[in-house]
Amino acid sequence: MQAAPSTARIGHHSCQHAFILSLGYDIFGCGHRGLVRAHLEPHAAAGQRPGLHRPEQSSMMGDMTYKLTVGVLGTGIMGAAMARNLLRAGHTVRVWNRSTDKAAPLAADGAHVAETPAGAVRDADVVLTMLYDGDAVRSVMSEAFPAVQPDALWMQSTTVSLADVDRLGEEAAAHGLAFYDAPVLGTRQPAEAGQLTVLAAGPAHRRDELNGVFDAVGSRTVWLDRPGQATRLKLVAMNWVLALTHAGAETLSLAEALGVDPDRFLDVIAGGPLDNGYLRAKTALVRDNRLTPAAFAVDTAGKDARLIAEAARDHGVRLDLAEAGVERFRRAAAQGHGDKDMAATYYASFDQ
Repeated sequence: MQAAPSTARIGHHSCQHAFILSLGYDIFGCGHRGLVRAHLEPHAAAGQRPGLHRPEQSSMMGDMTYKLTVGVLGTGIMGAAMARNLLRAGHTVRVWNRSTDKAAPLAADGAHVAETPAGAVRDADVVLTMLYDGDAVRSVMSEAFPAVQPDALWMQSTTVSLADVDRLGEEAAAHGLAFYDAPVLGTRQPAEAGQLTVLAAGPAHRRDELNGVFDAVGSRTVWLDRPGQATRLKLVAMNWVLALTHAGAETLSLAEALGVDPDRFLDVIAGGPLDNGYLRAKTALVRDNRLTPAAFAVDTAGKDARLIAEAARDHGVRLDLAEAGVERFRRAAAQGHGDKDMAATYYASFDQ
């Protein structure tokens, strides 16, 4: 097996079965751990950071992995799942969440539940932020910065705006942190299974120090050249996901309004190029009234939709579907469906 290039490209090792819903994965729940992992040079002994445990040889592609202390800020659907997988991988994990009740259950898994962001990141090798948006990241990190040890790595996985990525990178540099723009693709089920796709960009000479984190939370890591590119790719991918979600919801509502059995529609497209597991899974959530607990909530999807529309406008691109999607999520949330799965965009097709 030939070593992958130092920067993995999007077209290499594409995941051919992205819609394996029967296995509990969603659109990004691909298997094949490490297919797009970059092959990275071992960290030179002279350059190892103090506090990292002795590297252990990984069974995958000869990568070097470390037992780390990771401070996780934000333990919602994604952050909690990532923290549990880090614990299963043998890392020391400290967690914090603004709503303590969302962090407290992680104590049973072996995490230390901190009362403040500073308490979660003190002595951490890696700081992982999985919060709501850029404003939340800046606010929480302003409390955490004084306690972060110099030269720690910051894995910033919150989906934020392009302007936020630049600002956060500047703040990281001002506090002596190695900044990694590292959003993830996937929702509840792949997060819980450690099957996320990590999109990552940051200092090349320290990437290997994050292998243990990436291996614990994801099945694929796609490396890009510099911070900002990972968030750009995340927004592009999410634009496709949200478009599919709205299309399925609108098709289902139209079929019901016209008196067409949705199963007839699904039978017509079965096995052809228009058929896919994501369509069937999301429409089934609506039809079976299984929108809670959410795999990815309307409120969060709406936030991502706004970021996509904003980025497009700032770059002179008209995304009519994306703009309409923002409004659909707004209506669904206004109807009381904000905490339900984003498939609840279905309800935006109706006045009540």
